[in-house]
Amino acid sequence: MTSISIFAQNENYKIVMDNLINNYNADQYEKIFNDYSAEMQQALPLEKNQQFFSGLKAKAGKIESKAFLNDQQDDYALYKTKFEKMELTVKISLDHQNHINGLLFKANDMQKESKSDTANVLNTYPKEISDIIFSNTQNFPNNTQLSIAIIEKDKVKYYGVIKTNDKLQEIENQNKVFEIGSITKVFTSTVLASLVEEGQIKLTDKINSFYPSLKFKNNIQLNFIDLANHTSGLARLPKNIDLSDENNPYKNYGKSQIEQYLQDSLAIKNTAQKKYAYSNLGVGLLGYTLGQSQGTGFQALLQQKIFDQYQMKNSFVSSNNLGDKLVKGQNPDGKTVSNWDFDVLFGAGGILSTTSDLANFAMAQFDPKNTELALTRIPTFEINQDMKIGLAWHLLKSPNGSDLIWHNGGTGGYSSSMVVNVKDQAAVIVLSNLSAFHPKTKNIDKLCFELLNQSESNSGK
Repeated sequence: MTSISIFAQNENYKIVMDNLINNYNADQYEKIFNDYSAEMQQALPLEKNQQFFSGLKAKAGKIESKAFLNDQQDDYALYKTKFEKMELTVKISLDHQNHINGLLFKANDMQKESKSDTANVLNTYPKEISDIIFSNTQNFPNNTQLSIAIIEKDKVKYYGVIKTNDKLQEIENQNKVFEIGSITKVFTSTVLASLVEEGQIKLTDKINSFYPSLKFKNNIQLNFIDLANHTSGLARLPKNIDLSDENNPYKNYGKSQIEQYLQDSLAIKNTAQKKYAYSNLGVGLLGYTLGQSQGTGFQALLQQKIFDQYQMKNSFVSSNNLGDKLVKGQNPDGKTVSNWDFDVLFGAGGILSTTSDLANFAMAQFDPKNTELALTRIPTFEINQDMKIGLAWHLLKSPNGSDLIWHNGGTGGYSSSMVVNVKDQAAVIVLSNLSAFHPKTKNIDKLCFELLNQSESNSGK
């Protein structure tokens, strides 16, 4: 939620961005390559890097100016960048050594859009619901589906939407399966909370002891709670992951890779005080370690402690053999893409589920006797004045001052969002096959929060 997590421009980003612009305008693409991290160089080799920037130059021209967007998080910054022929938003990410480890050029979201030709045919839905859905989704590609659950007390209303032939139409899809991406992190931390409540482990326990045959590099000690709330100091992704297969980037990162990383490449940010830095590596490592702690695979723990416990009968750890239950993921242009497969980093984003199953889990949050779920919602770190974090759940305030727990998710073919008001027993879940790389992916969160606000207004909150 970039509207909540706001930071000032970091001087390191300014220096690197200025260098990138100067080298780009001077056709010094090899110098740009030399500013990449090792994994970035592997993902975009020198020849491909040359081809990319020469192609960009031919299409967009030189860069004339840039403006820092007040949208920086700890691990990236955004710049509104004016080229000779167009405006693009540049998203840049730096590693611990201020090397570029992520770079994205996309159409400027702030440019004026042409009026949508999409028709709203959500005729049986309440007008206020229909209008909110339409305003946030009219510019999504054809064949985009959304599955929405709005929960009030013990009642759930489902709203299914599909865009076909430039029409937003109704569809029943609450039992259709979508990738939920990083909402998986909530379930990974719930497994952690369950084991803590059972007395199997403590939040402050070091994970090192569950790898008796491995010596972590520099004897770095990592504990469960820091992995669950993104304060471990670990990078967003491990240094030795191969991102060259953009259609399935996590598939081949397995046991040998994570052990090699822990032994030879493990590094954390050495800061004077603990900081929040979102880490897929951290939560993926958390899930894998929980499996190690119980002598089983993490996916088996999920089945036992989450899917069985909360009657999530249409939730899965693989997209294989789902047939027509599965809503196919799409790229930003609306073309079908492959599903993402996870190995040891599964806990960061591997679950597939339905709004019906997630509604069961959301309503379980309303049970005051459920101590494991309550544990995940206790604040463990203050990110900024507007946001805290529990165990994976981000803790926010609604416009009317209500306490909310929230997480979203995104993969190559899907985007999702889930927000829960425990005290007032209200929640909204949005699953979609809108790519996380679509320029309007933030509208999934926006839709989720607007529907919750509408629900609270109708309830007199």
